[in-house]
Amino acid sequence: MTATVDQSHQGYAIAAETETRGLADLFLALRSRLDVRGRISDGALLPEAMQAETHRRGLDLYTRIDYGVDGTVTAGTGPPLNRPAVPVTAAQIRGTIDQLTVYLALARHLVSSGCCALTFAVFDGRRRYDLRFADAPSEVLPHIDGPARVCRMWRHRIAGFPADSNGNETTDQGKLWLARLAPADLMVPVRMEFASEFGTFTADLAELRGGGKYFRFLE
Repeated sequence: MTATVDQSHQGYAIAAETETRGLADLFLALRSRLDVRGRISDGALLPEAMQAETHRRGLDLYTRIDYGVDGTVTAGTGPPLNRPAVPVTAAQIRGTIDQLTVYLALARHLVSSGCCALTFAVFDGRRRYDLRFADAPSEVLPHIDGPARVCRMWRHRIAGFPADSNGNETTDQGKLWLARLAPADLMVPVRMEFASEFGTFTADLAELRGGGKYFRFLE
């Protein structure tokens, strides 16, 4: 997993790429790239456009979302999925943001308030859900100096999910560890833990470049 964040006083851009390797590639065969750009107004992150490409188990998925200044959200996806899903309405996605903007907003909010308690209305092009964060006790990680802030995360399903599923599955929970590693108005995720149908996955920060500095944490 690699992520690049560019931000100024007026706007931001995020690019995230994921690729499975080794044993994980046998189960998932996942390649994905997600790009989002937006503006910053009075400290709030307001996405303008999001584009995603995902290649998983031989299936190629494409998503484009555009955000109007009046809160309207329009999305195009392809190809259509065959599994029946709860329909997403225009009213449900109005005023939503993308998933990358969520994590940048959380990282910035932690610096200003020291608190994880936030809820975001999210639409990823196919699924509408809420992401809720709450504080958990700080922890010391062996490869990071000082304690890391810990945020628990829950995803509440609203629409776009398979019609035969519910909102209380183990895949709807996760955990984030964040630390302030360089002078900036955000905290950096140093560990992510999330559940899936294949079990629990943990990702640790390996490298960080920014502000003219370079950090390497894991070999």
